[in-house]
Amino acid sequence: MVAGQYLGFLAILGVSFAGAVVGSTLLPESALPYFGLIPIALGVRAGWKVWRDRHSRSDDDHDPPPTRQGPGIWRVAVVTFANGSDNIGVYAPLLAVASVGAMFVYTTVFLIGVAVWCAAGKYFASHRLVAKALARWGHIVLPVALITIGLAILIGGGVFGAA
Repeated sequence: MVAGQYLGFLAILGVSFAGAVVGSTLLPESALPYFGLIPIALGVRAGWKVWRDRHSRSDDDHDPPPTRQGPGIWRVAVVTFANGSDNIGVYAPLLAVASVGAMFVYTTVFLIGVAVWCAAGKYFASHRLVAKALARWGHIVLPVALITIGLAILIGGGVFGAA
């Protein structure tokens, strides 16, 4: 599971770095901070989907029972990449406006974050009370985080005035 997470996440980072290089070489520097609109749009979209799903979900909808055998590395990697592909819309703009040193720090933090998420997932999966709280409130975190990152990119890039 962990190896698949890292493989999928490394693919996300690779595409994000490519997007950052293309964006930063083809566009004028003054346009780069406006990439912050991408995570804001993704956050608004995620919030809309949560709101829509909460209001359209039937009481008859049930999640499928968990399987006992874990998926293979490649399946986890593909699912990680597919589920995290919206991260490219956040990481590419962030990396496009970052210095080389900041890129190194971001990459290091992201890779450590994967380990933390894997450990946290194992912990949360074995603690019913925590899992129940996350199921109830966790959906709010993604839209807020995406919009916050987008605003940080816009503000850091000086879109609203001096940075």
